[in-house]
Amino acid sequence: SRKMAKYYYKKSRRLNGVKILSLIIVLLGAGLFLYVFFPILSWQIYFAPVFASQNLEIPIPKTAFVSNQNIGNLIYNAGRSLTTDYTQAGNWYPNFNPAGVKNGKNYTLSIPKIGISNANVTNMNGDLSKQLVQYNSDSLPPFKGNNVIYGHSTLPQLFDPKNYKTIFANLYKVVVGDIIEITVDGATYNYKIQTITVVEPEDTSVLAQNFGDSFITLITCTPPGTVWKRLIVRAKIEKL
Repeated sequence: SRKMAKYYYKKSRRLNGVKILSLIIVLLGAGLFLYVFFPILSWQIYFAPVFASQNLEIPIPKTAFVSNQNIGNLIYNAGRSLTTDYTQAGNWYPNFNPAGVKNGKNYTLSIPKIGISNANVTNMNGDLSKQLVQYNSDSLPPFKGNNVIYGHSTLPQLFDPKNYKTIFANLYKVVVGDIIEITVDGATYNYKIQTITVVEPEDTSVLAQNFGDSFITLITCTPPGTVWKRLIVRAKIEKL
């Protein structure tokens, strides 16, 4: 009977080990699934209601999310988010080479609608964990040109207007007509939001220079907490 008890004890331990290993595999699989498909969930929770209310055109279908192409994009971007340091502005558009720093400048940006006040902007440093970054240097506000400003986003619950890793988490809440305030050398200029769009991360057309007037283009990752797409907010200076 001792041998029998010992046998059952060893068998029970083996079964427990198999159960634990199976549970770990299931949890890892569920975690990987959620990580890859989180952009769709995030879109439905945060963006779909806001964008629907504004009747904005977006390149993300409202139905038929699960296609081979979309699944491939989700898996690709999930992997890229693990291997790419998005706190460095140069990694956002690696094939885009802006003009060199001709006019090094620091200034501040405020968006009253979402509680951002006097956030630092620079075109001399690409570290997005410490400030917003104007990636091009061939123009500066309030002068004519398209001033492209990158900023980090994350889940809206983590939004902190003083933390540059979360500063644009609520950028999706702005609407056409809202004001972006730019303060340069003690003078404040108002830029009115004209367009809000969502584009593919490889789309560099939003970076194109335009000296027809003075523009601010804000860029951040979207949906919140992902790097799947890019949210583009374009504003134009209001005449004094």
